[in-house]
Parts: sequence; structure tokens; C-alpha cells
Amino acid sequence: MFMALVLACGQAFAQPPVWTVHGRHGTLVLFGSVHLLPPGLDWRPAELTSALAHADELWFELPIDDAADAQAARLALARGELAPDDSLLRHLDPALGERLRQTDLALGLSSAFMERMRPWLAEMTLSLVVDMKGGARADQGVERQLQTLTPLTVRRRALETPAQQIGFLAGAPMADQVASLDQSLTEIHDKPDAYHQLVSDWMAGDLSALRAEALTPLLIASPALYRRLMTDRNRRWAGVLQRRLAKGGMIVVVVGMGHLIGPGGVPALLRAKGLAVEGP
Repeated sequence: MFMALVLACGQAFAQPPVWTVHGRHGTLVLFGSVHLLPPGLDWRPAELTSALAHADELWFELPIDDAADAQAARLALARGELAPDDSLLRHLDPALGERLRQTDLALGLSSAFMERMRPWLAEMTLSLVVDMKGGARADQGVERQLQTLTPLTVRRRALETPAQQIGFLAGAPMADQVASLDQSLTEIHDKPDAYHQLVSDWMAGDLSALRAEALTPLLIASPALYRRLMTDRNRRWAGVLQRRLAKGGMIVVVVGMGHLIGPGGVPALLRAKGLAVEGP
């Protein structure tokens, strides 16, 4: 039922939004992704397809290749595992620890395995399993599809490295990691259809709903972690992209949707720098 609704919304009405930034000698096209998607969605807006057909460069958050995937996996394990004499439950109050145990059980995960993880890796693992149970597939994500569909003559570039991205998560204070894990466990329990709703709102281009679902909970749970993962990175990216735009050409940028919405999103930051930005 849900998938039929999503498909109908995508085919008949809105699609995910596109922002176009005009420079003196170049054009920057911004598209917000969902990293994992269920198969069968017609999500590509005509503006994105046209931009890719004329693109000089295609930018992602990370390189989209097997080497980057392998490096990210190695770093996640290296930086996400607790010391042998430590356990995740030692960092959680009893109520939160019990909620984690119950969630592990419901998702078919080994509690002993999860207890070896730092909170950020436990949260990422739980979120991934929940999304995959909801039909999400990595090979259907926006980046994977665009990597395959875009001609190899278009140069690929990345805003970050796997080491940097893992570092943003692993380097966060333990209290902030625990607060974010707490928020995610609450969402898994209280909003079992959260992933489906996120995809539906993304397909409909509902930025207000996406902001409420993807950004506000983290901002409330841990303002410091929100600043680390969203605000600071958005500002760095806006600076990088402004400098790249000044060199000219057609540049397509595809990053997580959360980085593009709201007053702290990349389009708003580029507008604040005086650039002409078309889009919502």
C-alpha cells in the first residue's frame, strides 16, 4: 500500500527538489539524496537529468567506489569498537540499556555483538537494519544509481574522505553519542514507519516535513552533535562549492537531503554569500 502511494506521488505530482546556483562563469546544481532507497521509484527530476547530461563534474559526499566502501568499513570497525574491558551498557543508564536490548531482540541482532560497539556505531547499525527491513537497498540509493548512469567522461569529485566522515562520528563526545542513540531508539519504537514516511516526503519535495523528521530530532537530542555533523560541514561545503563555481563549468552536487534544507543548508548559505540560487 505504501509503495503504491509513493510511486503514485512520484509519477503524478512532485519530485525531490533541485537547486540551481548561477555564477559568473558556471552553474552549480544541487540535489539532495536518500542514500538507501527501495527499488522501483521514479525519483529523478528532469532538471537533474538535464544537468547531468551537460555536466563537467559530479560531486558526492564521498567517493562512490569499492575502495572507499572498504576503507569506510575498516575505519568504522577500528574506531567503533570499544576496548576489551569496556561495554556499551556501561555508558547507558539502565532504562536506556534495556530499551537497546529489547530493540536488538526485535531486530534479530545479537546483544553481545552490539555491546562491543561505541554508541555512534550501534546507532548506525540499528538505523541501517531498520531501513533495510523497510525495503531500503544500498544499490538503489541515489549516489549508486547516479554513479552508474552518469557517463564516465564526467569527472567525479568528493567533498570528504571516508576517514573524515568516520572521524566526525567517532570523534564526538561520548555523551553526545549516547544522546543521539537514545533519540534513535525512541524513533524506532515510536515511529516504526519513519523510513517510509521519509521517502514519501522526499518524493513529494516536502521540505518542512523532511526538516522535522531528519534534522529537528538530532538538534533537540544533541545541539553539539548537530553542529558537528550538519552546521560545520555545511559551512565548509558551501565555501568549497563557491570557490569551485568561480572556476566555471557545469557542476552537479549530490549530498544527503538534510544538508540542503533549512536556513543552515548549503543553498541558504550560498544565497547568504550573494549568489543567485533558484529553488525552494
